[in-house]
Amino acid sequence: MAKLTAYIMSEDAKAQAAFYVQALGGEILSVVTHGQLESNEELKDKVVNLSMTAAGITILMSDSVFEPLRQGNAINLSLEYQDEAEAQAAFDQLAENGNVICPLEPAFWGALFGQIEDKFGLRWMITTAAQKA
Repeated sequence: MAKLTAYIMSEDAKAQAAFYVQALGGEILSVVTHGQLESNEELKDKVVNLSMTAAGITILMSDSVFEPLRQGNAINLSLEYQDEAEAQAAFDQLAENGNVICPLEPAFWGALFGQIEDKFGLRWMITTAAQKA
């Protein structure tokens, strides 16, 4: 059995992680920089690995230093909430300075659903558990 963990490559992992912790609740658990592992002065403050929790899930991040980032729409992070107020709060906070692709509203399958591209270019799907008929 496998466990899926989101691993995000970032232009500024510390800032991006701080935003997600603030928007979704959680904490930064650890940060390892290149300066802690090697003596390359140019990369000393760049993040090799950052571990955090947000919305109760573990997310790993690092600064992209070996190749440029290309923003894309192939991957969305989907968060499902039991509580509509929690879903709305997460949606609103992640949308801050970002782009609402689909507003959080009732979907045909009986749940709330919305999609955002946050200010870092990451796409999020926010949903609630489907209501039973």
